[in-house]
Amino acid sequence: MNTFKSSNPALSQRVFDRSRQYASSEVMTYKGTMNKTMLLLALVFLGAAYTWRVYFESLTPQSVYTWMLVGGIGGFITSLVVIFAPKTSPYTAPIYSALEGIFLGGLSAFFAASYGAGIVIQAVGLTFATFFLMLLAFRTGVIKVTNRFRRVVLAATGAIALTYLVSLILSFFNINIGFIYSGGTFGIVFSLIVIAVAALNILMDLDFIERSTAMGAPKFMEWYGAFGLMVTLVWLYIEFLRLLARVSRK
Repeated sequence: MNTFKSSNPALSQRVFDRSRQYASSEVMTYKGTMNKTMLLLALVFLGAAYTWRVYFESLTPQSVYTWMLVGGIGGFITSLVVIFAPKTSPYTAPIYSALEGIFLGGLSAFFAASYGAGIVIQAVGLTFATFFLMLLAFRTGVIKVTNRFRRVVLAATGAIALTYLVSLILSFFNINIGFIYSGGTFGIVFSLIVIAVAALNILMDLDFIERSTAMGAPKFMEWYGAFGLMVTLVWLYIEFLRLLARVSRK
């Protein structure tokens, strides 16, 4: 039996079931979801361009710290609204994307200040290259999303989330898990594993979107599906930044 399993919390069976309450004559399409994904990406770039400009005007990452907090906290709150009220996604998903752009622009400024602007360009390029490779692999059937595939990716994503959560809790007691933050071999290997899992999550997201369209999800779910993809792409970009920073420190 096919079920809607995705390690992305935004794309779950529960959300799909709730969306069916709002059945309408217009239904979700794969093409429409991809178009809206491109629009959300453009909003991320616009938000990031703003904080990036603020950084270059001062050349001090501290100048964008407040904007980074606004974008990060605002993006997190907005994402919760999208997840718990999917019907609002045509309005809240664009707001989320703009706020995440502001956050990512600030985060990128801090990395650029330490490792040079090239690290940001490389991370953006690697993120897009990975996305389009996963999209190609999915559309051509090179990688098939089976129930076993979903279980493995779900377990791996959960393990990574648990590792980060434990690390955060331990940090309050001045205890650091070395391989999460170090630039050594173990740190680089850990980053590569996380990036691989994030990339596989793109396949899970695409599969969820495709099956939602096949089952006649309402039109607003195009925005919601695009939002789910954005969550994964933001995660992937941050992990590429972390990997490149570790390689630079090695």
